[in-house]
Amino acid sequence: MREHPHWNADRIPDQAGRVFVVTGANSGLGLATTRAIARRGGQVILAVRDEAKGRRAVADITAGQPGARLEVRQLDLADLESVRSFADRLRADHSRLDVLVNNAGLMAPPRSLSPQGHESQFACNHLGHFALTGLLLGALTAGGGGAGRDPRVVTVSSVNHRKAGIQFDDITGRRRYSAMGFYNQSKLANAVFGHELHRRLGESGSPVRSVLAHPGYTATNLQTSAPIGLWRVVFGRIGNPLLAQSPERGALPQLYAATEPDVESGEFIGPGGPAELRGAPTRVPLAPAAADAETGRRLWELSEEATGVRFAFPTTV
Repeated sequence: MREHPHWNADRIPDQAGRVFVVTGANSGLGLATTRAIARRGGQVILAVRDEAKGRRAVADITAGQPGARLEVRQLDLADLESVRSFADRLRADHSRLDVLVNNAGLMAPPRSLSPQGHESQFACNHLGHFALTGLLLGALTAGGGGAGRDPRVVTVSSVNHRKAGIQFDDITGRRRYSAMGFYNQSKLANAVFGHELHRRLGESGSPVRSVLAHPGYTATNLQTSAPIGLWRVVFGRIGNPLLAQSPERGALPQLYAATEPDVESGEFIGPGGPAELRGAPTRVPLAPAAADAETGRRLWELSEEATGVRFAFPTTV
C-alpha cells in the first residue's frame, strides 16, 4: 500500500469512549502518542516507571487540553512482579481495554540483569511487554469485536530488527554481549512476538488485532540518554539534529496502527521515506526472521517459561 503523505495526528478518528494503555508514556514517542490520542477524546492510562515524571507529563498535556482523560500508573517492565501488579490493578479498575500500545524501550546499556535474571533490554523491551499483553488479553477481549469495539495490541519494533538474530543459546549475553546487538535482538523479538501473536489470535478467532509499528529515526531520549558514550555522540549529538524526525512525526506509524480502521492484524506500519527512516505512515515489510514460524514458536515458548504467563486465547467452535 502506498504511503499516506498527508496523514497526521489530525486525521485520527474520534476516540471517545476508547481506553488505551501506553507504556513509556511520559516522554518521547509515548508522550506524543498519549497527547494525540487524548486530543481525539481517548482515555489514556500512562504506564510509566517514574510516577512523578508521569504526573508532569499529564500536567503538560492538560495545560493545553483541559479535560483530557489521563491516568498515571506505575509500571517497571523489566520487573515481572511490577508487570503482574500493574495488570492486576488495571483489571480490577477497568472492565475492558481497547488498545494496548507496547511502546516503552531501553537502548544500549551496559550488560545488566533484571530482578528475575534476564538481560535488561530483552526483559524490558520484550519479556515485559509479552507478559503485559498476556495478562491484559482478557480485558482486550471483553465485549468481543461488536459495535464500537476494535481491540488492538500495537507493538513498537525498529528498523533495526532487520539487523538481528535471536541468540537462543546465549539469551542473557553471559558469553558475549554487545549493547547495540542486544538492543537489535530485543527489537527483533518485538517483531517476532507481534507476528506470532497475530497468528495465534487469528487461529483462535479472537477479535483482537496485533499490529506492528516502527518510528524510523526519531529524536528521543533513547539516544540522548544512552549510557554508552559513543552511541550518545553518534545518535544524540550528531545524528538527531541532522537526520532525525520529531517524536510527533515518529509516533505517526504507531498512531496509525492503533486507530486507523483499515489496518489489518499482522501488518507492519513504518515511515514511507528512504530506508524507512522518516516519512508518513505506510505498510512496510517484516524481516523474514520475524515471520519465521519456527522462530516464532521458539520465542513464544521461551517467553512463557521466562515470564510464567500463558495466553488465554478464545476457544473456537
